[in-house]
Parts: sequence; structure tokens; C-alpha cells
Amino acid sequence: MAINRRLSSDQDFEEMIKKQLRIRVFQDNQIVDASSNVVRFNDSVVVTQSGVSDIAYHDRKACEFFELRRR
Repeated sequence: MAINRRLSSDQDFEEMIKKQLRIRVFQDNQIVDASSNVVRFNDSVVVTQSGVSDIAYHDRKACEFFELRRR
């Protein structure tokens, strides 16, 4: 079972980049990114990468971000 912690501040995203922890991304109550690392972020976009060539751009206002941590 996974423990989910909501990510909302710049400090949260910086921690994800530093520790290379996986996140989940939800948009309109649906999972749009199940397990990826945060590569970059700014005030409007969060960039995630789940594979070598699998990069996604998520609107920060339209999506919800959660740290994915296993028990």
C-alpha cells in the first residue's frame, strides 16, 4: 500500500528533485502520470520523466501532485 503526500509548494518539488522520489499526477480526478520523477518546475508547469524518452508537461494549476512512497 502506498502513502500519498500532496505536493503544492516549490519546496516540495525541490525535495522531489533532490531525493529523486516518484510522484503521481492527477487531472480531473484521473491518474495521468502514475510513477515518474520531477525533472523541472516553475510557477505554471511541472516536467516529469518516467523513462529515457518519456517526458510529460503538466499544468500546475490543473493537476494535483502526490509523492508516492511505499510502506
